[in-house]
Amino acid sequence: MEQSFSKKCLLGMQHVLAMFGATCLVPMLTGLNASIALICAGVGTLIFHLITKRKVPVFLGSSFAFIAAIQYVLQTDQMDAPLNSMITLDNLAKLKGALIVAGLIYMLFALLIRIIGYEKVTKILPPIVTGPMIIVIGLRLSSTAVGNAMYENGAFSLRAAAVAFLVVLTIICISVFTTGFINLMPILISLIVGYILCIPFGILDPSEWWDKVSSASFISLTDGWTREQFFVMPKFDINAILAIAPISIVTIIEHVGDITTNGAVVGQNFIADPGVHRTLLGDGVATALAGCFGGPANTTYGENTGVLAVTKNYNPAILRIAACFAIILGIFGNIGAVIQNVPLPVSGGISIVLFGMIASVGVRILINNTVDFSNSRNLMIASLIFVLGIGIDSIQITKTVTISGLAVAAIFGIVFAIVLPEKLSN
Repeated sequence: MEQSFSKKCLLGMQHVLAMFGATCLVPMLTGLNASIALICAGVGTLIFHLITKRKVPVFLGSSFAFIAAIQYVLQTDQMDAPLNSMITLDNLAKLKGALIVAGLIYMLFALLIRIIGYEKVTKILPPIVTGPMIIVIGLRLSSTAVGNAMYENGAFSLRAAAVAFLVVLTIICISVFTTGFINLMPILISLIVGYILCIPFGILDPSEWWDKVSSASFISLTDGWTREQFFVMPKFDINAILAIAPISIVTIIEHVGDITTNGAVVGQNFIADPGVHRTLLGDGVATALAGCFGGPANTTYGENTGVLAVTKNYNPAILRIAACFAIILGIFGNIGAVIQNVPLPVSGGISIVLFGMIASVGVRILINNTVDFSNSRNLMIASLIFVLGIGIDSIQITKTVTISGLAVAAIFGIVFAIVLPEKLSN
């Protein structure tokens, strides 16, 4: 039965609430502009639906996999000042160029899959590579989460740790002990709880916070700094590209998994129709567009697949309405100011859970694909990825070029997965 427009709007707003906290958390942790991130997520989702023939009920939001690399390019890894105050337009321009390249890699893979077929491409990225790589992504971010959650001005802070713990406890209680719509909003609710807790703990001065939020431009792009970030031209710096682009190889596999899961919930094979090459192309174009305007890389969101499963309403038009709401929310600058001024113990507490969940997704990939760790080949490949990916921060290749430990781990994992025979004896 056809739903009324007002009901579709309510269902669309529900999808916005499901993605809002996670999508805005990425710019909050990296120093990117939350308003621009929301606009890019909304526009990217609309583009995705256009490319996929409006058949796939997907929302694209900010990707967590790129957080550490974005922080590296923007040089926002200090703990003693708000992240958004440390961005330079030159570093942002380099990030834009690198994200455009990442989007182009998506597009190239889409073309490759279209030409030779999906099954042949996945042979170079088997679960024994992608599972450990996703685990490494989560664990590499763990120090940032703990640092934000427990430290103030470089020293351990009991009050910060207490707030972070209560934020984590809120997420756990909502995720484990609630059902229905509330169960879909642990991040947003914990963000509100954390904000409130910071007042009695003396971490947040309400009047000072209100001055920052109220002084933000009503329309985000009328703010001079936001406008400069939005319109600064991309710069294609090899160092930034090598930090960002290789991660897209891992997120491409995540994308395929998300589309498969989405199709299983809806009861349709989106890998075949409209085709994974189309969904991958839509994700790539959306990421490249976000790169053009200063937003983080986009990815398909499991939170919204969860909403589909709970509501059993699979109309892709509702996701497009949600995308329009996200654009509207991004246009209003006060919303971006609220997100950008979240106290670090709050964002740190949320990050502890989310970054751990990223690593857990990698574990789930290994379990779901029944990867045999009694096999010496698999054990060796995973061991190399874990140690190189976590142990190496970055390697200086030339005076101006470095490669991240994540990229090193990916290279070794892919090479050994190809070279070592699958039936290697123990």
